[in-house]
Amino acid sequence: MNTQHPWHEVSTGPKVPYVVNAVIEIHKGSKAKYEIDKESGLLKLDRVLFSSVMYPANYGFIPQTYCDDKDPLDILVLCSVDVFPMSIIEAKVIGVMHMIDNGEQDDKIIAVANNDMSVNYINDLSELPPHTIKEIECFFKDYKVLEGKNVTVERWMGVSYAHRVIEDSQVLYDVNFNSAQNKVKVAG
Repeated sequence: MNTQHPWHEVSTGPKVPYVVNAVIEIHKGSKAKYEIDKESGLLKLDRVLFSSVMYPANYGFIPQTYCDDKDPLDILVLCSVDVFPMSIIEAKVIGVMHMIDNGEQDDKIIAVANNDMSVNYINDLSELPPHTIKEIECFFKDYKVLEGKNVTVERWMGVSYAHRVIEDSQVLYDVNFNSAQNKVKVAG
């Protein structure tokens, strides 16, 4: 069986940075924190959340991106349904939540499912109900408290800033992965 590594071999998306592919790791409503195993590409259970909170949206990453925390760029995809882990969603980017997790920058791209008519009319964070933003922020502030870890949501930024974050993460990916592969090919 030939499978693709979801981080390295799945396309970033059809119209980057406006519409991206999101590989879902955690479905909306889950208390389980899954993450991609960087070696195998399989999904592994990182932990069951310590608090009685649930993921407020489908959560995953954008393939072929890389951030300072040494992980792919995180994305929350608002959608009217819970999406199975390891599914790919075409996601329209609407903003970014700038977050600090234990002293490290950990931005979360906010998007809507491009093929879900109940949300795909939303083009920017400013069009979301204020309560939705509060729910997302509250989740990320609370979900690590009982682990004794500190998370700070510094600010919410609109779609233009989110596009820059995605583009920057693509450049970092190329520098860290594609340049290294090219050097190996030249040397070999």
